Amino acid sequence: MLPIVMADIRNTPKTQGSRPVEAIRLEEFLPYRLSVLSNTVSRGLARAYIGRFGLTIPEWRMLAVLARFAPASAQEVADRSAMDKVRVSRAVSRLMERGLVERVMDAEDRRRSQLSLSEAGWTIYGEIAPAARQVEEEIYAVLEEGERAEFNRLLTKLQRHAAAIRR
Repeated sequence: MLPIVMADIRNTPKTQGSRPVEAIRLEEFLPYRLSVLSNTVSRGLARAYIGRFGLTIPEWRMLAVLARFAPASAQEVADRSAMDKVRVSRAVSRLMERGLVERVMDAEDRRRSQLSLSEAGWTIYGEIAPAARQVEEEIYAVLEEGERAEFNRLLTKLQRHAAAIRR
C-alpha cells in the first residue's frame, strides 16, 4: 500500500476556469488587516460598555459621533462612521427608545432631522469615554511618541485617499 502524501494546498494556486487565481495574502492585505485591527480594538472596548450599558458597537459609535459632531443627520453619522444606513437606522431607533438620542426636525428642510445626545446620552457617554481613552492608550503603548504621530499622519493620509477614490 502506498502512503498518502498531503500537499500544502494553502499556497497552491487555485483555478477559475483555465486561469490560475493566486490567493490574497491576508496577513499583508491592508483592508483585511485594518478590519481585523478595528474589530479587535472594538471588541476590547465593547467589554467596557456592552455589559454595563447594554450598547452595541454601532450604538456606541453613534454616541461617539454625536458627542463630537451633533447636531447631525443620520446620513452624516453614516458618513462619519462608515456604517451602512441600515445599521445607523437601527442604532437611532434603539437609542431613541432608550432616551439616549433626541431627534429634532431640521428648521430649513422639514424632511431632514437632526440627531443629538440627550442628557441621559451625555451621561452614558461621559462614563464610557474615559474607558475608551484607556483602551486607546493601551493599544498605543507599544508605539513611541514619534511612531504614534507618524501612524496618525499615515492613517489620515490613507483615509483621505480611500475616500477620494471611493467617490
